[in-house]
Amino acid sequence: MKGNSTLKGVSLLAGVILLAAGSAHADQTLRDRANAIFKPVPDEVTEIRGKQVIAEQVELGHKLWFETRLSRSHLISCNTCHNLSIGGGDNVQVSIGHGWQKGPRNNPTVLNAVFNAAQFWDGRAADLKEQAEGPLQAAVEMNNTPERIEETLNSIPEYVDEFTQVFGGDNPVSFDNAAQALAAFETTLITPNAPFDQFLKGDDEALTDLQKKGLGAFMDTGCVACHNGVNLGGQAYFPFGVVKRPGADVLPLEDKGRFAVTSTATDEYVFRASPLRNVALTPPYFHSGEVWDLEQAVAIMGDSQLGRELAPDDIEAITAFLQSLTGDQPQVTLPILPASTAATPRPDDEVITETREALNQ
Repeated sequence: MKGNSTLKGVSLLAGVILLAAGSAHADQTLRDRANAIFKPVPDEVTEIRGKQVIAEQVELGHKLWFETRLSRSHLISCNTCHNLSIGGGDNVQVSIGHGWQKGPRNNPTVLNAVFNAAQFWDGRAADLKEQAEGPLQAAVEMNNTPERIEETLNSIPEYVDEFTQVFGGDNPVSFDNAAQALAAFETTLITPNAPFDQFLKGDDEALTDLQKKGLGAFMDTGCVACHNGVNLGGQAYFPFGVVKRPGADVLPLEDKGRFAVTSTATDEYVFRASPLRNVALTPPYFHSGEVWDLEQAVAIMGDSQLGRELAPDDIEAITAFLQSLTGDQPQVTLPILPASTAATPRPDDEVITETREALNQ
């Protein structure tokens, strides 16, 4: 009897070892497939398109990121719409800007934007610097002008000194240099060390079984055709509705996407593939901001982009996988900004009046 017990114990142990070996082999196979499609977020970005990121520009950009005086109203900063406390977006359908105007599209996260091939939903900005210049001047966002921004910064001695130290030259305090500093700061807004990244690097325990199933389904169903690379998207443009166009509630007919940039008929309703890093932190979804539930967004993508109704189990698993894309959030301190002077342009009185009227309604 004792011998039989020993044999049973040995057999059980062998079974456990074989099961573990099989599981480890399955994990490695899944990892190998994933590493051929995706890349982990690096711990830091030291250059952009061959140009070195300069620490002094980053430091100045950090201040300008929170500088409300870059807006005509002195009420809006970059962080207003790209709030670093909530995933680099603002978690509303469309952002509220100058004079309480609503923007035309949902606000993309700024986190990991450095890895995108171009900026904005329609890719109209080639890089972070060009992107930074847009909201500063947009009538529905910060509604300022390069001249007024330069006048504001030149009126504050501390900024003049810092711009001079960072950029030098005959005209250091310029709109162009301000945008460059903001772009440099944005290169630090990355989120490494997500559970998915840990899995890619070899940690079998970083993902749950459901998330591993979701990763497999994400690759098998074809999601990776649009969502790949470091940022799981942001690299190319695709029609919203490759197979079946969604309804007007999700895809407003008046917003024709990249067509507004290229005026090419084939670019109607074409948008940059949305990066999926930290997607669990940034509802609502799509350029229209009409969908608040991540599982619903996954189901819509299956129907519109893949032409298939995803099974409920696959939707659950893919959503669980997407939650593994949340990485370490940037630890950004609130800067103490220099005071205005008598020469600093005052907030636009018209804007202040509009704001008071809006608050009293």
